Amino acid sequence: MTPRILIIAGSDSGGGAGIQADIKTVTMLGGHAMTAVTAITAQNSLGVQLVAPVSGDIVAEQMASVLEDIGVDAIKIGMLPNEEVVRIVAGVLLAWRGSAERWLPGTRMPVPVVLDPVLVATSGDALADASVAKAIVARLMPFASIVTPNFREARVLMDIPGFTDCGVPILSKGGDDNGEEITDTLFGLHGDNVDWTDKRIATRHTHGTGCTLASAIATYLAYGYPLVEAIGHARRFVRLAIHDAPGLGQGHGPMGHHRVRLDAGPGVRLNQVTVPMAAGSEAFYRTLGLTQIVDTEDGHYARFEAAGGATLSTETGAAPTVFFECDNLDAEVARLQAAGVVFDHLPVDQDWLWREARLTDPAGNVICLYQAGEARRYPPWRIVEG
Repeated sequence: MTPRILIIAGSDSGGGAGIQADIKTVTMLGGHAMTAVTAITAQNSLGVQLVAPVSGDIVAEQMASVLEDIGVDAIKIGMLPNEEVVRIVAGVLLAWRGSAERWLPGTRMPVPVVLDPVLVATSGDALADASVAKAIVARLMPFASIVTPNFREARVLMDIPGFTDCGVPILSKGGDDNGEEITDTLFGLHGDNVDWTDKRIATRHTHGTGCTLASAIATYLAYGYPLVEAIGHARRFVRLAIHDAPGLGQGHGPMGHHRVRLDAGPGVRLNQVTVPMAAGSEAFYRTLGLTQIVDTEDGHYARFEAAGGATLSTETGAAPTVFFECDNLDAEVARLQAAGVVFDHLPVDQDWLWREARLTDPAGNVICLYQAGEARRYPPWRIVEG
């Protein structure tokens, strides 16, 4: 399945946020991105210099063109520059909802809708006025499956009547708050709130985090993931893209979407191999062009990264081992056991921050199924580049 994601958002000339970030995110996660451009902006890592709204009629035609032919599996709504565009987007969605043959069970629409109310940029620049925020609450929240405001946007929305009792899960993002840790909170409809807390990544290159997170959530929802799982996987994608930021621009630079290859996406992923180590192994793999990312004081172990994102480990006395990463290791192990697969050991948390289960294939090759997230390529002890 190739999930089809319709992105209704503005264009970022610097390529870090907006539809540029959305398209890169959906593409890296294996989806097909389609767009209805709502505004053209002149912006870079230092801020937003100009916002030029697109005619509401053109926005409507873009949406209708996609909906009537290609179809969609999820919708992500981002920057809406004025009340007219909000009203027209809502009208197109209402007409499409009314013509749909079936709805996704438990939703307000035939497909999930992720509403990212883009009101304030990471730089602090206002991207829409108060009237737009009010229109979003009144006209678009009735279509949303989840709303994803950042810290500043949440403060704006909280003052609008109807927002707090809208009947929609709200993911409040803590990236713009202060502190060494970042906590994102999903406010459920029945008090079933969920927190995600991670160590803050020390970098100024975080432009487009909100757009990226919302598009990743939409893509995972299109694949059929439950909301909490979709958010967890989407957060991992964002964190990896921040780790991989190319360091462009003088201010809040873009993230490295293009380098998140094997660490995210649905299904089991072959992305790590371990082979025995001998004298000269480290130098050999560096000469091949791999980047060493982990070393040990006694030299018994080393890990390398290839250009495509795959990693290779060399370890003294190790048997050749093939690693497959799973989104949900325990669920995958349960599925395989039900199919009659025998494991050498069941899932266990390791000191190197991986959760692993091991088995042997019919030829005697060692197989490891695991979960590692960003620790596969970015463990706390990763060698500092440069």
